[in-house]
Amino acid sequence: MATEQGIGILVQRRIEAAFAKGIFVELAAELGEERATALLARAINKLAEQAGAAAAAETPNPGIEHFAEILPRWTKDDALQIEVLEKTADRFDFNVKRCRYAESYREMGLGTLGAVLSCNRDAAFCVGYDPKLKLTRTQTIMGGASHCDFRYRREG
Repeated sequence: MATEQGIGILVQRRIEAAFAKGIFVELAAELGEERATALLARAINKLAEQAGAAAAAETPNPGIEHFAEILPRWTKDDALQIEVLEKTADRFDFNVKRCRYAESYREMGLGTLGAVLSCNRDAAFCVGYDPKLKLTRTQTIMGGASHCDFRYRREG
């Protein structure tokens, strides 16, 4: 994972986004924007599932407690400013008040792809991490909201 190499996920995502932008432009020219977006989303979701499985393999007991412990990987370098609302054994609710990922994508001219490059990873990460861990999110900063509402539940 990026943090083990000394760089934060925010820096890693900027590097990935620059590379993805070049590939996306070529795919869109060949296949159209809609198909290119779908292919990019599918590839990124597979990578997110793999990252989730790798994170789960770090602990004998993947769940909310461990998930909360690894959250600083995504907040490193002040990448996210979060407000924790509730954390229990089967529930973790927080709001993201500032998202430098969204800011970075917009600066790079990738605002329309930001959700594909970043936001959509969150639910896919859960699939690989623990299929019982479910994310509900009704809004994102990337989508123009004032905050992102993350609501994680671990189903019995």
